[in-house]
Amino acid sequence: MTLIHHVVSGQGQQPIVFVHGFGCALGDWDRQVAHLSPKYRTVAVDLPGHGSTPGTPEACTVERYGADVAELLRALNLPPAVLVGHSMGCRVVTEAALQAPAHTAGLILVDGSQFAAAMEPVMRQRFATAEGYRSMVNGMFEDMFTAKSDPATVAAVVARAGAMPAEIGARLLTDMLRYDTGRFTASLTSLRVPVMALQTTYSNEKRERSTMKAGQSSPFLAMLSTAVTGARIEIVADTGHFPQLDEPAQTNALMESFLTSLA
Repeated sequence: MTLIHHVVSGQGQQPIVFVHGFGCALGDWDRQVAHLSPKYRTVAVDLPGHGSTPGTPEACTVERYGADVAELLRALNLPPAVLVGHSMGCRVVTEAALQAPAHTAGLILVDGSQFAAAMEPVMRQRFATAEGYRSMVNGMFEDMFTAKSDPATVAAVVARAGAMPAEIGARLLTDMLRYDTGRFTASLTSLRVPVMALQTTYSNEKRERSTMKAGQSSPFLAMLSTAVTGARIEIVADTGHFPQLDEPAQTNALMESFLTSLA
């Protein structure tokens, strides 16, 4: 069996598995790995079609990605791990937890969201041409950062997302819409482990993104609170879609607080 590319660091007993978002890669978690690996065993992965893991459009679905992470958990014979997902990765770790419950101790969902059905005709129109797809992706990613984001980091993340083959990217975005409108809520409801949402932005039905304030909610957070009894919600205020890059110290502290609460 060929496993997805992954990097294991640290020797701690409690494993933490980091799953990136759409068009991203395991390096997005470097600051979290550096902070947590002295005390915990960290595993950062590249999903198929991302980073160093090859992929085909047929292999790029949320459920298949969840199965890939679940296979890795079993192959590494890890004790129950905390699965950390960013953006698309929130969906992936939810599926991985359902497919490998014996290897899952909890979930951390970093700036998750849920596509609305209204996005389906928008995607269909934009994906009719490769240039329409790339224009949409570039706009999405440029909207994920704020004025305080490092310009070099922004440029690198936007360029990386834009370099993803259109046939894989369009397939993934379409599949996320399918998953969000047909399965995401039910999958979250089926979880039987503690969940923390670390939220920074809110996307409306048109995927227009705004930063959040302390105490603010959103349709996604309302859905999560209903689906997962006792879900812990933490807002990192005035921050873009990548708190692990833009606010690593606060992100690390919140993650460690969750890990400590499980222990």
